[in-house]
Amino acid sequence: MTVEKLVRNPEQLPARDPKKLPPLENGDRLTRYEFERRYQAMPHIKKAELIEGVVHMASPLRFEPHAEPHSTIIGWLWVYRTATPGVRLGDNATVRLDVDNEPQPDALLRLEPSAGGQSRLSDDGYVEGAPEESIPVVQRSPKECDNDFSRG
Repeated sequence: MTVEKLVRNPEQLPARDPKKLPPLENGDRLTRYEFERRYQAMPHIKKAELIEGVVHMASPLRFEPHAEPHSTIIGWLWVYRTATPGVRLGDNATVRLDVDNEPQPDALLRLEPSAGGQSRLSDDGYVEGAPEESIPVVQRSPKECDNDFSRG
């Protein structure tokens, strides 16, 4: 589904000149439509999510607290996918849950509708609806990690 399909009168949409759009910023409160417009106009942004109408933008990711566990999860899910008919695996795919939520989980599993899946792929290639499994890899701050060692 394109962003134009999210509104009743697409011809009334403002011009798509990216220079006229405000930048996407962490903490912005936006509709999914406005979030997608700004995100598409900023190709240098690699990961942004809309959660309950609030924009969340990713910080740089470290190897041990994020990249390594992420690769382990993808490997585990790939093995599951290859052994389970009708299952599809995605890595950092945007998911259009509803008008206020557009997360980009680190990994997801979805069933094809023919296998009973509850999500579908939109005409423009996004997952729409909740996938059967969505997995975020949460990176804690260095301070949170330091606290683990100080408790010992």
